[in-house]
Amino acid sequence: MELYDRLNGADTTKWVFEKSPHSPRNSMVVWTMFIGLYVIKDKPRLAVDLFNQMVDSGAADIDSVVLATAIGACGLLKSLQEGRNAHRIAREHGLEFDVLVGNSLMKMYVDCGSLRDARAVFDKMLLKDAISWTEMFRGYVKKGGFNEGLKLFRQMSVEQGIRPDSLAISSILPACARVAAHKHGKEIHGYLVRNGIDLNLTVQNAVMDMYVKSGSIEYASRIFLGMKDKDVISWTVMILGNSLHGYGELAAIMFREMEKNSNVEIDPKMYVAVLYATCTARLVEDGRFYFSCIRAPKVAHCALMVALLARSGLFDEARTFIEERKLARHAEVLRALLDGCRIHQNANVGKRVVEQLCDLEPLNAENYVLLSNWYAHNAKWDMVDKLRETIRDMGLKPKKAYSWMEFQNKIHVFGTGDVSHPRSKKIYWELESLMKKLDQEGFRPKSDFCLHDVDEERECIPIGHSEMLAISFGLISTQAGATICVTKNLRMCRDCHDSIRFVSKIVEREIIVKDQICFHHFKDGFCSCGDF
Repeated sequence: MELYDRLNGADTTKWVFEKSPHSPRNSMVVWTMFIGLYVIKDKPRLAVDLFNQMVDSGAADIDSVVLATAIGACGLLKSLQEGRNAHRIAREHGLEFDVLVGNSLMKMYVDCGSLRDARAVFDKMLLKDAISWTEMFRGYVKKGGFNEGLKLFRQMSVEQGIRPDSLAISSILPACARVAAHKHGKEIHGYLVRNGIDLNLTVQNAVMDMYVKSGSIEYASRIFLGMKDKDVISWTVMILGNSLHGYGELAAIMFREMEKNSNVEIDPKMYVAVLYATCTARLVEDGRFYFSCIRAPKVAHCALMVALLARSGLFDEARTFIEERKLARHAEVLRALLDGCRIHQNANVGKRVVEQLCDLEPLNAENYVLLSNWYAHNAKWDMVDKLRETIRDMGLKPKKAYSWMEFQNKIHVFGTGDVSHPRSKKIYWELESLMKKLDQEGFRPKSDFCLHDVDEERECIPIGHSEMLAISFGLISTQAGATICVTKNLRMCRDCHDSIRFVSKIVEREIIVKDQICFHHFKDGFCSCGDF
C-alpha cells in the first residue's frame, strides 16, 4: 500500500484497502492512515466520509489520534455540522477532553467560525498544554477579540507558567499590531528577549510587523537591520511599512537594494508593496516600470497604479488605464481615482466617480454621503435634502467617525462633538486654546468638503472632530514632550490634517495619527505623508 500511495495517491490506496481480502480493516492504524492521507492530499470531504464510514461499520475501536485527524478534516472542510458530529462521537467515547482531541476541536471550531464553541471546549478541559492556550487566543485574535486574546496570553505565560513557543508568539503579536496596543507589543518583545525564546525568522517577521502596524516604524527598522536572514515576508513588511508611514522613497530604495543583493523571489504581495511605495512617493516612472514587470496584474495592482497616476494629477492617463483594462466595475479602482480627485480638488471628475460608485454599490451609504457633500459644497441644498432622504428611506446608516488613544492601560474613545468624557471641559478648553494660537499664527484651514466621507463631521464645528478631541486629551494627560498616538476609524479631513500639522509645531511634540489610509507622523509643522 505504501508503494501505491507514493505512485498514485489516495484514490488508488483506498481501492487497494477495499479490494484486498487480507486488508486489516479492524486496525485503527490503517483507518487513521487512510483518513490522514486524504487530509494530506487536501481532500477533507473524502477524509470525513471515510471517518463516518469507519464509525458506522464499528470496524475498530476509536482512539484519540483518528478523532483528532477527522476533526482536523472537518476544520479544513469548514463544516460546522460535520465538526459537531465528530465532537458528539468524541463525547460518546469519553475522549472529548483528551488534550489532543480537545485541541483539535478548538482549532476546528475556530476555523469554522464558532468561537463560542471553541471557548466552551477550552473552559471544560482539565488539562491544557501550550497548544490549547495558543489555539484559544489565536481564535480570539482571528475574530478581532484582541483584548481577550492578550488576557489569555498573560494567563498562560504568567499565571500558568507555560513558556510560549514561536507559534504562540506569532499568533498573539497580531493582537498588538494596533496603535492602542503598542505597549503590549513592546512588553511581549521584552518577554522574548528576557526569557531567551528562540527568535526564529517567523517570530522576527511577526515582531517587525507588529511594530509597523502599531506605529513604531523605527523599532521595526532596528529589527530588520539586525536580521541575519531575510525572506520575502521580511522585505515585504518593511517596504510596505515604510510606505504606510509616508516614507515611500525609502521603501523604493529598499526594493532596489533587495533586487541587487538578495535572492528573494518577488511575489504578487511584494509588487503590491513596491507599487504602494511608488504611489506614496509619487514615483510615476518607477511605478510604470514595476507594473510592467507583473506577469498577471491583479485588481489590487491596477488600483495602486490608478492611485499613483491620480495622485500625480495624471487624470487622463488614469482614465485611459481604467478603460483599456475594463476596470470601471471595480470599486477599489474607482476609489483610487477618487483619492487623486480629493488631493487635487478635482471636484468635477470626483463627482462623476462618486456617481459611478453609487451605481456600482447602491447599498453603500458612504457613497451617497460623498455625493451629498459635493452638492452641499456647491450650495445645491435641494439635492442634499433628496440624497439624505434617500439614505433614510433605504435604511442605510453611514459610518460614525470616532478616534481613540490609550492612556494608563485604558482606551479612551471620542466621537464627533463628544462631551461624554469625564474631562470634556478641560479637553475643549485646551482645544479652543490651540485654535486661538493657530489663528494668531495666521493658520487658515483649507476644506476638502466636497469629497469627504463623514457627513456628521461636516455639521460639527471643526474643533469637535474626533481626532482633535483625542489629541487634546493626550496633551492634557501626558507629560510635556511625550509622543501622542491616536487612531481614527475613518480618513482625516484636510482641515484636521492641516490643524494637527500646525499643532505639532506649537506644542513641540510628535503626534502620530493612524487613519483609514496610513500613518501620519506630525512633527515640527510637517507630516510624513507630504500633505498628500
